[in-house]
Amino acid sequence: MSLPPEKASELKQIIHQQLLKMDVHGRIREVLAETIREELAPEHQQLSTEDLIKALRQRGIIDDVMKELKFVTDVNEKERTSAPKPSTHFVDREPPVLRKTNIDPTRRYLYLQVLGGKAFLEHLQEPEPLPGQICSTFTLCLHFRNQRFRSKPVPCACEPDFHDGFLLEVHKDSLGDGSKMADATTMLSICDPVHMVLIKTDTFGETTLVASYFLEWRSVLAAENGITNVAVELLGVGTESKVSVGVLNIRLEMYPQLNKTLSPEITSTQFTLERQKTAEKERLFLVYAKQWWREYLQIRPTHNIRLVKIFAQDENGVNRPVCSYVRPLRAGRLLDTPRQAARFVSVLGYERAPVIGGGGGKQEQWCALLAFLCRNKGDCEDHANLLCSLLLGFGLEAFVCVGTKAKGVPHTWVMTCGTDGTVTFWESLTGHRYIHRPINPDDPPLVEQPKPLYPYRTIGCIFNHQKFFGNCQPSDAVEVCVFDLHDESKWKPMSGEAIKSVCPPGTTSSVPPFPPLCASTIDAAVTSNEIELQLRILVSEHRKDLGLSTVWDDQLSYLLSPALAAYELERTTGVSAGNEEFQDAVRRAVPDGHTFKGFPIHFVHRNARRAFATCLRSPFCEEIICCRGDQVRLAVRVRVFTYPESACAVWIMFACKYRSVL
Repeated sequence: MSLPPEKASELKQIIHQQLLKMDVHGRIREVLAETIREELAPEHQQLSTEDLIKALRQRGIIDDVMKELKFVTDVNEKERTSAPKPSTHFVDREPPVLRKTNIDPTRRYLYLQVLGGKAFLEHLQEPEPLPGQICSTFTLCLHFRNQRFRSKPVPCACEPDFHDGFLLEVHKDSLGDGSKMADATTMLSICDPVHMVLIKTDTFGETTLVASYFLEWRSVLAAENGITNVAVELLGVGTESKVSVGVLNIRLEMYPQLNKTLSPEITSTQFTLERQKTAEKERLFLVYAKQWWREYLQIRPTHNIRLVKIFAQDENGVNRPVCSYVRPLRAGRLLDTPRQAARFVSVLGYERAPVIGGGGGKQEQWCALLAFLCRNKGDCEDHANLLCSLLLGFGLEAFVCVGTKAKGVPHTWVMTCGTDGTVTFWESLTGHRYIHRPINPDDPPLVEQPKPLYPYRTIGCIFNHQKFFGNCQPSDAVEVCVFDLHDESKWKPMSGEAIKSVCPPGTTSSVPPFPPLCASTIDAAVTSNEIELQLRILVSEHRKDLGLSTVWDDQLSYLLSPALAAYELERTTGVSAGNEEFQDAVRRAVPDGHTFKGFPIHFVHRNARRAFATCLRSPFCEEIICCRGDQVRLAVRVRVFTYPESACAVWIMFACKYRSVL
């Protein structure tokens, strides 16, 4: 294997540094002197290279060097030169190759190490997991200045064995002075915290949000040697936001080391000033919001029962202005259209915030975006905030609407206003879109009124990152609402300046920055094959229990693929395509005198057993799976469609063909 000259010199440099680090040269000199003294007769003063290597090998020095040298494969090079993958997917069970991090010597880095946890008392009685046994795990997710990291999963325990290091780039070009390395004073002005989210994954793959913490990293700027150790106490979320869930031991270190550290008085003064500034802005906004609310109530006494939401509690129980939960979010190359963004948000799991005890009351918890994405599920408010942010990123005028559905159930959804005045509602939980045409209650009875197709009943307020409007029309029913936002007799606005003072950009508030979206790590073809194989086994076992044999028709299974692709395309774009070809192929595959039955179903999880149990609850599907008759042939096809953040749309179709015997 020939190396280009620059690669060869780089390799020589690495080996030279490694030999210096281990003081191999000194050890070789010792062995050389010892060998000459002990093993060579006085008349033989010539020592060959072979003799020296033999002596080094005998003393284990060569083995030590080889153990210390770690060869990091250039993964990109490997991917470029490897042969194309065969059409059949084989899952590589080898551990993933760690990519070598390129460190820019002109940049400043914060090296954050998590050195274990303690006092996770909920897991005090947790038994030691046996080798190979599936157990519940903790995963730590981090976000800092547009960089995201995830720790290796560790088994849940009273003292979880976290041992991970994360290299966070502190110096960004957006600070200006792009060519100059940031000094301690410059970094003191970077007030972005490190957002840490702890997720628990149970043995069934279900995720729970354990804690959400904002780490103030700048204490390291005043630390001796540029290294500091911090014990971070994590508090619970929602109703448990005042209860400790555990402690993480964290070590912070600056790379390269600071030439001059700051005094602790300077850093503590900076933190105090920032807190005071933020508290004052939030106090002034609260005073303004109270005044705005009093004015709103004076318009009409019935306004006090409308759902006008100015503040909402986050996962840590902190009240934040609703406008701070939304801001334009660009998905890079991960999402191409607003409708694809709506589809992505709809396949993230829906789960109401957990509430302890009965009473049927809804526990309110609007999550920070990182907590929502890492958990991969959330309430309707989380979905609506994310969808509104993505639509704003795509350049649309989007708002989150707060109101009710049928039976007065509180709900949030998204609305976009077109330049031609068209108002479109977007349901963030399903991806459905509805054009809003208001009913005019003053029209004569004979005038035909539009029939609303959307499920929304009332609307109290709408907001985005810059605007907030309270609905002050005589009725808050959605069907009669006119969305002329410039008419203050219909929509009472809040001051844009007041909103800007507490919502980014341009504020040193306690509002966490938005993380970037991450690409999916799921291989769609491999996952589809795995789920399909598991379903075949489950169907065969189920039929065996009923005393029925199972014969699979692979060709018929393959013919179901176009239908599943068409269903997903329709969900994403609203356009149905390719149905004629699918029907034609099925007619050709099913002989005369035979009957074909098919049942498609959609999931947003990848648990085959759960999906099968759900399918059996449908009488149509159960009829196919338990089909009896002459020449029964069964088919199943699974198609997994991947989206950012490892979200998935899983389509399954069961089918059978059999000879009709009357």
